[in-house]
Amino acid sequence: MELDPGTVSIIQLGWSRLLRLDDTAFAGAAGERIYHRDDDAEVLTFVRLFGEEALVGPGWALDAADGFDGDDLARHSTLLKLTRERGGRGLGEASLYFCDSLPALDPRDDVAVSDELGFAVALERLCPPDDTLEVGLSALEHRSILVNDAQDPPVPLAGAGYDIWSGILAHMGVLTAPDRRGQGHAAYVAKVAIEEAMAAGLIPQWRARTDNTASIRTALSAGFVESGSQTSVLLPK
Repeated sequence: MELDPGTVSIIQLGWSRLLRLDDTAFAGAAGERIYHRDDDAEVLTFVRLFGEEALVGPGWALDAADGFDGDDLARHSTLLKLTRERGGRGLGEASLYFCDSLPALDPRDDVAVSDELGFAVALERLCPPDDTLEVGLSALEHRSILVNDAQDPPVPLAGAGYDIWSGILAHMGVLTAPDRRGQGHAAYVAKVAIEEAMAAGLIPQWRARTDNTASIRTALSAGFVESGSQTSVLLPK
């Protein structure tokens, strides 16, 4: 599966703005790595997107990265090594996924979908703190919660939602109750959120840690296409 060239251009625009680059930075890179110096930056970020690369951070970090190829800079361990003497702390290494096709979504009569904040909070209480913090479901601008309403009171099974980035991208998050995982609930509710995002004229984006096989599997089953990566370290002020 491939993304439409028009979709690729819009994603490139969105990420150019996220990284505070010129709007045409990724589209016009032509294989040359993009460097953006920001000596006040609190994060050093390396992004790969549709074969192009960008490194954003303070000047000393850009200088330290000189001579490293893209495969090296995409590794979290490399950015930590480059920033160790300056107190760099890990934020992680993740793959970026996007989709521009409406997913096949078969109606289900065994569950209901709700946008009520209370269901999002209840679902978070069922999940490990690390999962809850990573997704931040209850804080997302838009959310859909899959609920078993045959029980009294209704029980949340899984939830998906998104924040809007650069007015272009629907940055998604998905959370599933531990005892409901592996049953297809995450992929289903993700597709609900994809439909809503695309109806609003947004391009759905999924970011998954490279070691999070469950998140990657859900992204692919929901129709996302791997298109790049983001690796970041936090810098002390």
